[in-house]
Amino acid sequence: MMRKLFVAVCFLLINNGMLNAQNRDGKMGQLIDEQFKFADQQYKVLAKNVPADVMPKTYYEKTDKVETSDTKWWCSGFFPGTLLYIYEYTKDSDILKEAKARLSILEKEKHYTGNHDLGFMMYCSFGNAYRILKDPSYKKTIDTAAQSLSTRFHPEAGVIQSWNSSKKMAGPVIIDNMMNLELLSWVSDHGGDKKYKQIAITHANSTIKNHFRPDFSSYHVIDYDMKTGKVLQKITAQGAADSSAWSRGQAWGLYGYTMMYRFTKNKKYLSQAKNIAKFMLNDPNMPADMIPYWDYNAPGIPNALRDASAGAVMASALLELAQYSDKKERKQYLSVAETALRTLASDTYRAKLGENGGFLLKHSVGSIPHKSEVDVPLTYADYYFLEALHRYKTWYL
Repeated sequence: MMRKLFVAVCFLLINNGMLNAQNRDGKMGQLIDEQFKFADQQYKVLAKNVPADVMPKTYYEKTDKVETSDTKWWCSGFFPGTLLYIYEYTKDSDILKEAKARLSILEKEKHYTGNHDLGFMMYCSFGNAYRILKDPSYKKTIDTAAQSLSTRFHPEAGVIQSWNSSKKMAGPVIIDNMMNLELLSWVSDHGGDKKYKQIAITHANSTIKNHFRPDFSSYHVIDYDMKTGKVLQKITAQGAADSSAWSRGQAWGLYGYTMMYRFTKNKKYLSQAKNIAKFMLNDPNMPADMIPYWDYNAPGIPNALRDASAGAVMASALLELAQYSDKKERKQYLSVAETALRTLASDTYRAKLGENGGFLLKHSVGSIPHKSEVDVPLTYADYYFLEALHRYKTWYL
């Protein structure tokens, strides 16, 4: 009788969602705590390796040097954004001081209109700063950045142009651009011009129409005639081939449509996100440890390079997508995200204190076709790794 009662109680607890992720394995809370405490110390090393007027970009072990960028580089928001995630967890005043110093050199880029990356640059940094610190000046910066980004919208084509025109491409739009829609949507929802969110919606709809194949894998670059919206080319810049599925691009799409569902509650976006997830998770080339090869069709698999950044973005996206899913899907998404995070936290991917130039993760891939940032640490891998850990702790522990 007591055994039956015990089983019944356990069944009720599970069905009511009271057995959270920590109770399932007993260790995720500990893992998250360890990673943030490590990050607190490791990012102090990175800060010392980077002059005060620039941002970290990557690190090359052969030369033992951290490569830096100016604040116009598309990754410039990730270092202060990561510092802010660390501060939010540890309350380390030295980390906050460093974050504010880096925000101060980045702030001027709120006026930048040279490409589509204002969301990465200004929302991952100042968006987190305003969320955590509630400083009204940070919101003004975000509002201005949304206005700057909106100038790249072409209503005739229904898209935000990613890169400027060149001899090779008339109006390139990359799948990465889905990530920048968060800036526009958030500003509209927080007192800003409603047109920004409408731009985001229009761009998301055009991207569904033109970027995705029947299996819900994505092209990297769509080249548009910006006056008519005609698609001129469907190609890649960083993938293995025009027809391949570049892994970080798939993760950008997954994250982007999950985020657009959050802002709109349009089930079309939720369906798109789930279909992208299905493609990624069911692909025969997805490794069991859930860190993708740099391209799902990369030559040389299983000996091709992995991309830690793609794994981190995917994990963070799946943790949010699980919030909007039924029990079966939720279980799958959480399991995959947990596996990816455990892998990234392992000795294979996570650096040791004082090594790796001060970056957290090793083994990311920037662009193999350009022989750029290949098998190195990258700021956005660290950022989305900590974002995923933050999301897990906030939503599932």
